[in-house]
Amino acid sequence: MAYSARVLLDSVSPAGVRLTTLEVTFPRFVLAELNTHRAFSRNSASSRAIPTSKLLERVEKDPVLPLEWGRNQAGMSARDALTEEEAAQAREAWLSARDAAVAHTRRLLELKLHKQELNRLLEPFLWHTVIISATEWENFFELRCAPNAQPEIRAAALRMREALEHSHPSSVIHGEWHLPLVQDDERALDVQTRKRISAARCARVSYLTHEGKRELEKDLELYERLKSDRHWSPFEHVATPAPDPEFHANFRGWLQMRAQIEAESARSPMLR
Repeated sequence: MAYSARVLLDSVSPAGVRLTTLEVTFPRFVLAELNTHRAFSRNSASSRAIPTSKLLERVEKDPVLPLEWGRNQAGMSARDALTEEEAAQAREAWLSARDAAVAHTRRLLELKLHKQELNRLLEPFLWHTVIISATEWENFFELRCAPNAQPEIRAAALRMREALEHSHPSSVIHGEWHLPLVQDDERALDVQTRKRISAARCARVSYLTHEGKRELEKDLELYERLKSDRHWSPFEHVATPAPDPEFHANFRGWLQMRAQIEAESARSPMLR
């Protein structure tokens, strides 16, 4: 994998408010810096969901390396770089740490440790994919595209900004929906089904299952599990234009499907 950002869906409401959903890939070790931005609705590929064998393969074939080998100093940012020789030694040490993590992971795998703990050992060396939906991007770009931002989050943010700049939103009228990851050949499905599969795929961060297949039945099953377990964050990406350009939760001018699901839950004793 590599740094990437692509627009999954770009919509504009009758009030002129733009809602964009991006798929972004960057190093797992800077995920916390993205998660501080509360204007974003986001879902990440889960370390707990992916088989350890697949993550081991990724870490061995394509480990994440720092973009810069900066020299230690006071403060949060490095101004000076290590020499070429020092950087080569630093890279060797980083990959040695990767090798140690792989070796310990394999040993714990033999002991049948569950992947929800086991996979965490590999996270510093993993690429990570996130789906982000938002109407407000300015603060994020101001902070994360700045020269003093950590290089790895800056690299992702620059690609995100470029993707937005080159995208042209489609108009969505009142009563229609912003539905990321719904494919063109699924547009004939009824709107409720499309809303459900969109939310499920945002939770999975892919329109494919972890087996690499597109399966509508599994999407609908996942939707029901998310709803019953009250895992509602994926429902935020699915939204319809609001009657006004004011803020509704973290979106301006758009109403999230999550609000509907929460209202249904409040009315249903089985979901309380």
